[in-house]
Amino acid sequence: MTPSAAALDTIRSEVDRSLREFVDRQRPLVGAPELVPLLTAAEEFLAGGKRLRPAFCYWGWHGAGGEDDPALFTAAASLELLQASALVHDDVMDASDLRRGMPSAHRRFQAMHEKAGWRGSAGQFGEGAAILLGNLLLIWSGEMWRNSGLPVESLAAAQRIHDHMRTELMCGQYLDLLEQAHEENTFDSALRVALFKSGKYSVEQPLRLGLVLAARGVEPWIDRLCEEYGRSVGIAFQLRDDVLGVFGDPAETGKPAGDDLREGKRTMLVARALAVATPLQARTVEETLGDPDLDAAGVARLRQIIEETGALAACESMIKEYLDHALISLDGAPITPRSRTALADLAVAATSRRT
Repeated sequence: MTPSAAALDTIRSEVDRSLREFVDRQRPLVGAPELVPLLTAAEEFLAGGKRLRPAFCYWGWHGAGGEDDPALFTAAASLELLQASALVHDDVMDASDLRRGMPSAHRRFQAMHEKAGWRGSAGQFGEGAAILLGNLLLIWSGEMWRNSGLPVESLAAAQRIHDHMRTELMCGQYLDLLEQAHEENTFDSALRVALFKSGKYSVEQPLRLGLVLAARGVEPWIDRLCEEYGRSVGIAFQLRDDVLGVFGDPAETGKPAGDDLREGKRTMLVARALAVATPLQARTVEETLGDPDLDAAGVARLRQIIEETGALAACESMIKEYLDHALISLDGAPITPRSRTALADLAVAATSRRT
């Protein structure tokens, strides 16, 4: 195991511990037994994940000279609450049935309603409960961040970035909805969604948070590194996610094969395919993309078009180009050698991940 891999295991362990302790502290505050399913859903939803966002924050902190501090793990763990909030809401908007191999939050609450035989629409209850769960996780992310125990000066220096990151995430979710609605699907629009929906809050801003927390202020080199490295890795990260959403193994992704096709995601894969598709191929894509009842044969046909048009190969090439640019940008950055190595390893892990 490399030093970076060993450190990532430590980060995961510390982040997991921080999240468990935080949720445990919420129990006496919530109180009512009727709310137990809400807390249980939050707990189970937070149990998975690779903890890449906290890792980027951690290595930003160390890159700017920060020392090991339990409070840093708590602050970094707050990013997982933000991520969980986004995923719960994303599954509602996309009508997804599964998340990490388990029922999505709204399906979980829908099943609870159906089993109890309650009045009203089980589907509506499930969506409403999931929206509230997502809101609760979003509120908790701010609370965990503020009460992390880091020096007041550090938190004050990074607060604007933390606020802006959450705004960018919500704007990115809206851009994703907008892209599916008006079907513009140009290279530029697909790249914009990739950057704002995931790229910024997955890599660029967590890294910036860690750097600014340690430096207790924004310096020109920090912005330069976050834009050149963080933005490049962030876009490649989302492009890889788009590829997995179409070609990923359900046993590894935790979602049905081709789910992004059923949801009508207007990704770079689709934009690239439509740009060079034959009239017949383009008609097939437009008629079947976004069909919630798309069967295995339909998914296979769309996959075939994406491959035949060279869209898959083009996206793989883009991922490599962004990754290469990110790795080069690390060479001149004034960060600690250990952080430089770890960030290079993280970039590779984030853009070649299988799940």
